[in-house]
Amino acid sequence: MPLARINIAKTASADTVRAIGNVIYDAMTSVANVPAHDKFQIVTRHAEDELIYPQEGYLGVSYTPNIVFIQITWNAGRSTDVKKAFYKAVAEGIAAKTGMRIDDVWINLIDVAREDWSFGRGEMQYAPKDGQ
Repeated sequence: MPLARINIAKTASADTVRAIGNVIYDAMTSVANVPAHDKFQIVTRHAEDELIYPQEGYLGVSYTPNIVFIQITWNAGRSTDVKKAFYKAVAEGIAAKTGMRIDDVWINLIDVAREDWSFGRGEMQYAPKDGQ
């Protein structure tokens, strides 16, 4: 059910992109209780002028051209503690697996209702039971 959008510089290696995707998926399944095999990701590579961030930093965080923007749309209902643990697992995992700076891992979560998904066939696989 989650959809991860990974926006990264064109200069990032295929190994780096693969590692980022795997870290996100691992954190989803181990921290956020996402079912196994529920791995939907869109990777978009960008030219240097297409990833915009504050050069002077923001909220005490500094950025470099190696920034990765991660946006995840998933079902609403996870607690703040789960979200915090997820952010930490993703940022630390990416830093450990790729050598990227932890400050360059930017994450945004979008909570949606279960009925906001169709996994194919034009069906609402998570339709409410009994017309709810």
